[in-house]
Amino acid sequence: MGYNEASGTGGRGDLAIVLTGGGARAAYQAGVLRGLARHLPETRFPVVVGVSAGAINAAFIGSHPGTLFEAADELCHLWAGLHVENIFHLDTPLLTRSLLTWIRWATRLGSGGPLIGPEIRGLVETEPLRDTLRGAWADVDGEIIGIERNLERGRLKAMALITLNYSTGQTVTWVQGRHIQPWDEPRRRSVQSRLTLEHVMASSALPFVFPAIRLGHSYYGDGGVRLSAPLSPAIRFGATRVLAISARHEATLEEADRPQIVGYPPPAQILSHLFDAIFLDVLDEDVRRLKSLNPLIEKLPPEDRNGLRPVDIRVLRPSEDLGKLSAAYEPQLPEAFRLLTRSLGTRQTTTPDVLSYLMFQPDYLEHLIRMGEADAEARLPALRDLLEEDHPEEGLQGHQGPQGQGIPVPGP
Repeated sequence: MGYNEASGTGGRGDLAIVLTGGGARAAYQAGVLRGLARHLPETRFPVVVGVSAGAINAAFIGSHPGTLFEAADELCHLWAGLHVENIFHLDTPLLTRSLLTWIRWATRLGSGGPLIGPEIRGLVETEPLRDTLRGAWADVDGEIIGIERNLERGRLKAMALITLNYSTGQTVTWVQGRHIQPWDEPRRRSVQSRLTLEHVMASSALPFVFPAIRLGHSYYGDGGVRLSAPLSPAIRFGATRVLAISARHEATLEEADRPQIVGYPPPAQILSHLFDAIFLDVLDEDVRRLKSLNPLIEKLPPEDRNGLRPVDIRVLRPSEDLGKLSAAYEPQLPEAFRLLTRSLGTRQTTTPDVLSYLMFQPDYLEHLIRMGEADAEARLPALRDLLEEDHPEEGLQGHQGPQGQGIPVPGP
């Protein structure tokens, strides 16, 4: 990660928001933003980074012409009105054909046979999601024009959406901003671009489930798949304060030790762990690395830091287990989709995390939004000093934990 010194917009430097993935869980992020904006109306994020479903929220916030509260309020209404049909087609024969195609493909792969037959692009078609997002913001030929307008007005410094290039295996960060230094490494690189609807579609293209999106000459998918450092773009852009909103509940030791299934694990249980590892765990690991570096950097005189700087990082996460919560709303899903998820064994586990990624059901999404607002308000005292601009020049000294690592809210 490039912890280069930044000039910032003031004595405390730039504030960034990092919005990670989680499918339908990203509704929680919208609630958090509205809860924060209601109590801290002057808050703005000059640096915005989104990946996976968080890319949808990032694009909305980064392109909105109004205040943070206005943007968050509209975003909450968008999420609260979503149904599965607004994300992908629910044609039963189509779902059946797609599932059978995947089974045949997996059987051939396991037996070493040739991968012939119908081209596989995803379990579902996501044209409804494209239509939903097209109505969420103003665009010209696909370009999200509000981003450039906010850059011109000085409300925004840099915006980034993260994808995976399926052809090369590289994590590609699409960047729109002013005076941004590019990076080009074997496993990850940046591309300066006018961000479009297709960039959002690509970043949020859930692997195996949603089809990949073509950008230029390559196909791209969910940026969380090989992402190892979700905080890196924000820090490269010069942020010295970062708020990351996770969609992962921090379990207690007792909760973590409690079995979620009895007997052999169904596919849903295995997929849940796979999705959690891809979309939720990586943020916690990146935060731990950053927090371990902060006290080491602070011990060095400024002239010996070689461009490194401490970064104040806070993580806000759900107070409830979203996977366990999704099980209560499963009976309200459309029948075709409910039968598909149950065939994977979502009813055999007490915490069907994989279901929570696809639970685009208004009552569940509204619950997540309300939870996000309540969690933001409950943790407001610990977040206020990060978000407000009127603190004196103090580095991180006035608001650190005992090891100078920032206050976890709660920490990962």
